[in-house]
Amino acid sequence: MIRNRVVMATLSAAALVLPGLAAAADYHHVHITSASPARGVAWYAEHMGCQPLTDRSDAADCYGVEVIFVPQPTSGGSQGTGVDHIGFSFRDVTAKMAELEAVGVRGSGVRLQRNADGSTLRDVPGLFKLGFIFDPWGTRIELVEDPDTLGFHHVHLSASDPAATLAWYRDVMGGTPASLKGRLDGLRFDNVWFLVSAYPEGTPGTTVERAIDHVGFMVDDLDPSAAMFRERGVTFESEPAVPEGGRTSARRAYLAGPDGVRVEVVETGFAGADVDLGAAILTTDTLGNYDAPRTPWGEPDFQGVWTNSSAAGIPFERPADVDAEELTAEEAVARHEGRLLGGIWGYEREWRDTTLGYGRQGVSTQPAMVIDPPNGRLPARTGRVARAVTAGDERAPGEASTAGGPEDLSTWVRCITRGLIPTPGGYNNGLQIVQGPGYVAITREMVHETRIVPTKPEPALGQNIRSYLGTSRGRWEGDTLVVESTNFNGATGFQGSSEDATLVERYTRIGPATLEYQFTIDDPTVWTQPWTAMFRWDLDESQYELVEYACHEGNYGMTNILSGARARDAAEQDGR
Repeated sequence: MIRNRVVMATLSAAALVLPGLAAAADYHHVHITSASPARGVAWYAEHMGCQPLTDRSDAADCYGVEVIFVPQPTSGGSQGTGVDHIGFSFRDVTAKMAELEAVGVRGSGVRLQRNADGSTLRDVPGLFKLGFIFDPWGTRIELVEDPDTLGFHHVHLSASDPAATLAWYRDVMGGTPASLKGRLDGLRFDNVWFLVSAYPEGTPGTTVERAIDHVGFMVDDLDPSAAMFRERGVTFESEPAVPEGGRTSARRAYLAGPDGVRVEVVETGFAGADVDLGAAILTTDTLGNYDAPRTPWGEPDFQGVWTNSSAAGIPFERPADVDAEELTAEEAVARHEGRLLGGIWGYEREWRDTTLGYGRQGVSTQPAMVIDPPNGRLPARTGRVARAVTAGDERAPGEASTAGGPEDLSTWVRCITRGLIPTPGGYNNGLQIVQGPGYVAITREMVHETRIVPTKPEPALGQNIRSYLGTSRGRWEGDTLVVESTNFNGATGFQGSSEDATLVERYTRIGPATLEYQFTIDDPTVWTQPWTAMFRWDLDESQYELVEYACHEGNYGMTNILSGARARDAAEQDGR
């Protein structure tokens, strides 16, 4: 925020010459783009102290201002647009920032903006302490310590002409010119400040389909207000109307505000509109019989680039509190979004394949990946394995292990393989299948592994020839590709499987853009019976492509882990 006495002088002078300023509208809401409204409400309730509305699931009452969450395509955060950020005021902003920093980002989606010296807060003399965070959807939020106005504190605009921008909101929406602690000049809409800074690069970007899509005001009746807007030369993006799916008969209109800001004006009683989240469900629609296309040599054609990002968030085993055979669309989207929020710590949403709203993306309503046993839980372990696990767990709680060398680290850290089963992660969820007569090549994007699976009879290999992914032999059973793998070296077990496991994978194209993937692990040394899991892949050649996974080239993790281990060893030696 910046000092701008010129803005105040301009507004005061304009008030003397401009007749008939607008009757004040009430500042009503800020619209945030979120794939899961339920997750948005929960986040603002937990971290900003807002209250979920009792009569709807897509909005929270943030100290008298509604924060409304609507799923729609998005192209980025609020920074760089005409609404740079929103602000909340707390009595003790130092404690609040410490609370958020202690929460961390894993599992919550909280991200703190740090100053050049690494701090998260700065004290502006004569104003207040302030700092910035980001919500999971890219909304920049300023935290301030202003005891005079607690709660939802301000909307901070970016403008090519700050004076003209504030004049527009004053003349059109009826804001009251005021000065925040004599340092920052803006407008007041009841208890909410509208502040503005000059955009450093000329003209800010539009808010449309960004994290903050628009800001909203409320009037009693749109007809006289719309007439007044037209008198002032305001451009309508949409005329007053009840929105599709509107929960009440109250109307709304969209105006083109200055600096690319979309402004919504709603009538008293407006309660938003219902949104069908079912459109986000791609992989669990009921699919009838499907005849897969054929290759020139007559085999089912699975070739293409597939992604299993829609399966992100499916728990491997069925949670104890889930009884339904399928989640609702709202539950599935919230679960998928929760999986994403748990990973916003190293890469933001725009870097993640699983982000809803970017390209052709959907979610699964499966309650769990395990489909057999029917309860969705893994079978009991053998007595020998159970005893071995108990006997081998001798470290004290919280005691860390120290790597003696690269061999002590996982195959993930060593950039060797991501293991037997290509379960979805936060990114790099691509799979490319290429076929030739008698062979199928399956390439995983993560660690760029390619398996060459023969589908014609091949001689068996001896038990002494073992590898990370074992030996694979394929066959066709109708339209299903069955791949059986054995001879594992024990370094890439899945869910604890051993080198003695037999893995049987079944690929079946059940729709034009849907590939069902089932896998069964039979390992009598670990489990008392075989078990099967399933998820699906989506064909997305128009949007998705495999990118290079240069794991070894940038593997600083290996160096840092080993150097840290040696430092720990040295410290322990010194301690003795």
